[in-house]
Amino acid sequence: MKDMYAEIIVDISCENLDHTFQYRIPEGIADRVCVGSRVLIPFGRGNREIAGFVLDISDNPRFDPQKTKSIISVQNDDTLVEQKLIMLAYWMKSRYGSTMNRALATVLPVKKNIRAKEKKSVRLLLSPGEAMEKLELFTAKKMVARARLLRELIDIPSIDYRLVTAKLNISAATIKALCDQGIVDVVSERLYRNTVNPTAKSQAVELNPSQKKIADDFISEYTKGVRSTYLIHGVTGSGKTEVYMQMIDHVVACNRQVIVLIPEIALTYQTVMRFYKRFGDRVSTLHSKLSDGERYDQFERARKGEIDIMIGPRSALFTPFSDIGLIVIDEEHEHTYKSDQMPKYHAREVAEKLASIHGASVVLGSATPSIESYHAAKAGKYKLYVLSERAKGALLPAINCVDLREELKSGNRSMLSEKLRLSIEERLANNEQVMLFLNRRGLAGFVSCRECGEVVKCPHCDVSLSKHKYGKLKCHYCGFEKSETGVCEKCGSRLIGAMGNGAGTQAVEEMIKKSFPQAVVLRMDADTTKQKGDYEAILSSFANREADILVGTQMIVKGHDFPFVTLVGILAADMSLNASDYRAAERTFQLLVQAAGRAGRDSRPGEVIIQTYRPDHYAVKAAMTQDYEAFYEEEMGYRGLLKYPPCGHMLAIMIESKDEKECAVFAGSLAEEVRNGIIGKVSVIGPTPATISRIKDIYRFMIYVKSENAEMLIKIKDTAEEYCIGTESNARVSFDLDPMNAY
Repeated sequence: MKDMYAEIIVDISCENLDHTFQYRIPEGIADRVCVGSRVLIPFGRGNREIAGFVLDISDNPRFDPQKTKSIISVQNDDTLVEQKLIMLAYWMKSRYGSTMNRALATVLPVKKNIRAKEKKSVRLLLSPGEAMEKLELFTAKKMVARARLLRELIDIPSIDYRLVTAKLNISAATIKALCDQGIVDVVSERLYRNTVNPTAKSQAVELNPSQKKIADDFISEYTKGVRSTYLIHGVTGSGKTEVYMQMIDHVVACNRQVIVLIPEIALTYQTVMRFYKRFGDRVSTLHSKLSDGERYDQFERARKGEIDIMIGPRSALFTPFSDIGLIVIDEEHEHTYKSDQMPKYHAREVAEKLASIHGASVVLGSATPSIESYHAAKAGKYKLYVLSERAKGALLPAINCVDLREELKSGNRSMLSEKLRLSIEERLANNEQVMLFLNRRGLAGFVSCRECGEVVKCPHCDVSLSKHKYGKLKCHYCGFEKSETGVCEKCGSRLIGAMGNGAGTQAVEEMIKKSFPQAVVLRMDADTTKQKGDYEAILSSFANREADILVGTQMIVKGHDFPFVTLVGILAADMSLNASDYRAAERTFQLLVQAAGRAGRDSRPGEVIIQTYRPDHYAVKAAMTQDYEAFYEEEMGYRGLLKYPPCGHMLAIMIESKDEKECAVFAGSLAEEVRNGIIGKVSVIGPTPATISRIKDIYRFMIYVKSENAEMLIKIKDTAEEYCIGTESNARVSFDLDPMNAY
C-alpha cells in the first residue's frame, strides 16, 4: 500500500505562514484523515507539537520520504468551526485566486486581541451575624477601609467593583486581602457590546396563500432532509421577508443556525428590527460600521451558541456558527455581493459551498434576479418560487415615462420635468412622502475648460474630479481634494466650469429646497453616511415622517419599506446605461424596478416617474411594465451572442505596478504565457490599459480570458499564478472570475 501524504496549513495566527507543509499519514490513522481534519503535528527543529488543518491529500511526496515527518494524531470534530471555515478558505483560494493568508483573513476576520468587556462585582460571602463580628473586629483594630467596605456590603451584599474602588475609595489590595480571608469574592460577568437594542417580540404575520405555499413546500422538503438552493422571484412588496422568517423559524426550531445576507449596511437597521421583533435577542448583526470590539463580541456570541441568526452584508457569511442550517441572500442580484478585494469571491457561490459543508439550504430572493441565478433556475439547478402579487393587497405603482428630449424642446432645462414637479406638489399637499433617486454623488460630472477642452483630473488617478459643495473638487477613488480656482491650469482661460450629463445629489437637494421651501428634505449618499449611526439616523427620521422628501443614490431604493411614500422620481434613468460594462442594461433594469418598488407599498396608490433620454431602450421599457421575463429574454440574446455569463465565463487578470513600463512588459509576457498554455476553445484579449489606467499612482493593465467552461479558466488562473511566482517582477497580479465591475 502506498504511503499517503497530507498538505497541512499550520494553525498559528501569529506567524506569517502562507503555504502548506507536507506530512506523512501513518497507516493507523489513514482512514480518519480527510480534507479539513484537525491534526497534531511535530513542527520546526524542536518538533514542538502544534495543531494544523489538512487541506489536501495525495500519494506524491514533495520531498525525501525518509525525511518527511508524520502526523501525530487526528481530531475529527464535525462541530469544529475553524475546521469548516478553513476548508472554505482553501476552496476560495483555489477557485478565485489569492494567497492562503488572504483567504484565511477573509473567513477568519476576528484574530485581533480585543479585550473582552466585563462587569466585576464585590460580593459578601459571610452571613449577617458573621459579617457584624468582622466589622466590630476591623473597627477595633482601626482597619478603616476594610470596615467601610464591610459596612456597605452588609446593607448591599453585592456592589459594582468600580463603585467600590472609585466611590468608596477602597484599594485593590484591600479587596484582595478580604478575598484571601474568605470574607468577600470578586465575581466577573462577561458583557457583550450590543449592536441593536432589544425590543418586545411580536407575533408572526399571517402569510397569504402564495407566501404560505412557498414556506410550506420548503419546510416539507427540509423535514425530509432535502437540501437545495431556492430562488424566490417576488415582485417588490410581495412579502419575501415574511416567507424568509417562516423558513427561518423552522430551521431554528431544528436547533440549527441561520445567516441572512443583505446587500447594504443601509438596510441593516430596518431588517434587523423586523427580525428582532420576531426572534428576540437571539438575533445579531455584523457589518463594517461596527467597532472591533462590537465585531469581536458578535463573533464570540455566535461561537458560543448564544445567538441563532446573524444578519449583515457579505462578511456575515463567515459567522463562526457550528451548525448552519440555512443561508438567505436577500436582493441576491446586488453587485455588492461580489468582493472587490482578493479573493474576489461572489457571496452566492461561497454560500452554496458553505451550505454543502454544513448540509444546509440556500434561499435567494429578488424582484429582479441576476441573469445568472434566473438562468440556473430555468435550467433546474435551483428550485424557482414566484410571488407575482404584492402582500397586503397593495397594487403595483403606476409608472410614467418622461422623455427629457421633449422637455428640452419645450424649454425646460430644470432637473425636474413638469410632470414630476406637479406630482411632488400634489404629494406635499396630501401630506405624503417622496423619494428622488439619482445614481451620482457631488454636484456635477466633471469640470472642464470650454476653451481648450482640458478636464480637471486627479493627479494620482486617471479620472476626472467631481465638483462638490463650496467649490471643492474631489476624487472618488483616492479621496484627493482641491479647491476650484476658476482658471484653467493649462491655458489660463476663465471659461471653465462644471460639465457632464447630470447633476449630483447635492445639487438636487439644493434645487428641491429652493423649489419646495415648505418641505423638509433629507439627503442620503456616501457623503452623508460616513459616520457610524448616520444610516439609522436618516432612515429613522424619514420613517418617522420627520421629512417629506428623501434624495439619494442607490442606497435609498433597496429594500426599504415606507408606507407614506407614494411618489418615486427617477431623475436620470439611463445614466447607468452609459457604463462601459456588459452588465449595464441589467443594472439599469434592476435599479429602475427596485426604485419603482418603493412607491405605494401600503394602501395608498403609488406613482413612479422615470425621466430618461432613451425611453425606447429595452431595459427602460421592460422596467416600465415590470416585465422581468421580457428583459431576461432580450438580455440573454445579447449574452449568448457575445458569450458573456451565464452563456460563457470570463477571467479578468489585472496587472498593477508603480512603473508603467514594467507593468506593460510584464502584462505582455503573462498574456503570452496564458496563450501558450491554452487547450481547447479559449479566447485571450489584451493586455490593454484598464478603463481607469491609474489609481493612487498605480498603473493598471488588463488581460481578459473567455471560455464556455469555468473550470478551464480556473486552470488558466493556476498556470498564471505559477508563472507569477517564478518571476522577479514587482508587478502585482490579481484575478476576477466572472467580474461584476468594469475595469
